[in-house]
Amino acid sequence: AGSDSGGGAGIQADIKAMSANGVFAMSVITAITAQNTEEVTEVFELPLSIIAAQFDAIFDDFDVSAVKTGMLSSAAIVELIAKRLQAQHVEKLVVDPVMVSKSGHQLLKPDAVEAMKTQLLPLALIVTPNVHEARQLTGIEIASLADARRAAKAIHGFGCKHVLIKGGHLLSDRATDLLYDGRFFNVLKGEFIETRHTHGTGCTFASALAAHLGRGRPVLDAVQAA
Repeated sequence: AGSDSGGGAGIQADIKAMSANGVFAMSVITAITAQNTEEVTEVFELPLSIIAAQFDAIFDDFDVSAVKTGMLSSAAIVELIAKRLQAQHVEKLVVDPVMVSKSGHQLLKPDAVEAMKTQLLPLALIVTPNVHEARQLTGIEIASLADARRAAKAIHGFGCKHVLIKGGHLLSDRATDLLYDGRFFNVLKGEFIETRHTHGTGCTFASALAAHLGRGRPVLDAVQAA
């Protein structure tokens, strides 16, 4: 994922969430961002050789129990990570399809969206888009649970095993997440908390989910724990 100088999202949030959920976190930084809770002001993609070297250094030495991806920025980075994950036969892969920051800064280039759909999502055990990301992936406008169900089926069609559409932005069913495994839907209702403090929630959730998958929980249990 990308590094967040504000410490609330990205790699920094990932490491904090994984530590809080009882696992040891390692990182492959794809980009350096200058950001705070208000906005992303600058993005610098790291060279592919450095990204590959980080990935190889981890897999050469550690037993990796689960992997979570966040901001991948470009088609070239998506392709590199997908090839590396495939070569390592990573089974517990959580893909958080980070596309746009809450302030509107594009974090995934338009040509990279197609690469994500065709190369990365088929490798995922679970994909965790919010409503806006699910709409970008499918072209389906999502305002209700029925819309989310249609979008989940479309995303599952890209080849992933599970889809979790996060309902923080659902207009009719706020704070209701939808988990789909290709056959059945689980509706997971939560309390909607009216707050400004939402920076990095997606990164934090996906990292907690990866932590619980890494600890051996089945998907539904891991989602609920996260």
